[in-house]
Amino acid sequence: MLAANLLEAVQGNPLANDPFFDEQLDQSDTKARIVQKYFYAWAKVITPTAKQMNNKIGYFDLYAGPGRYKDGSASTPLLVLQHAIDDADMRSMLVTMFNDADENHSSSLQAEIDALPGIETLKYKPDVLCNEVGEDVEKFFTETKLIPSFTFVDPWGYKGLSLKIVNGVIKDWGCDCVFFFNYGRINAGLTNPKVRSHMDALFGKERVDALQIELKDKTPEQRERIVLENLSRAIKEMGGKYVLPFRFRRGNRTSHTSESDAGQKN
Repeated sequence: MLAANLLEAVQGNPLANDPFFDEQLDQSDTKARIVQKYFYAWAKVITPTAKQMNNKIGYFDLYAGPGRYKDGSASTPLLVLQHAIDDADMRSMLVTMFNDADENHSSSLQAEIDALPGIETLKYKPDVLCNEVGEDVEKFFTETKLIPSFTFVDPWGYKGLSLKIVNGVIKDWGCDCVFFFNYGRINAGLTNPKVRSHMDALFGKERVDALQIELKDKTPEQRERIVLENLSRAIKEMGGKYVLPFRFRRGNRTSHTSESDAGQKN
């Protein structure tokens, strides 16, 4: 069942038990800060026009997690809501949807949200869902006209991440998206027939066929450049006007990659 406020709704979903949430590593802290700063900057630009429309802006997280790391650190959903509580415009305008496929994560997140001081001051109560991200989510975002919204997609790999979902969340005015993926797993997945369906969803079937040929005998550095260039092209072909890729490095290797995508802004 879809939540009623996302213009009028939103449904999402993710993965399951993951040691990622045991403690807030430098990498996850960096990702959280990137998303927060991007979201706050986006909101300042979008809010004046949104006030003249339906007086709503949205924040959607399809892989939200349990709310806190096991060391007690707040993850992105709680940080975003705390900022909204402290901001007069966001208190009256922000519509939020947080989703996780793991029932333990979604129930934990709901409890953490309910415990936030001042959460009752938000005009729109946060929606916490527990769904798998798949074809139903693609269909919803493709067919539903969204309020100006910022979507965060961090599936810890590639499962559930597709061009249709990215295009669906950025297709309407004022909609932006930041998503992360595990480059190492995607690099390996491009030549693994067992995960071919996931690669097709992310790049498109014809592009995967071409990549498998183009990547042969390439150096690691060349492979990384080719993969990122093709992903950026695929997003632009689906309707993304502005695509900004950036990387997380561990020594000389890329561990994760992020894409910042913007759809219709004018």
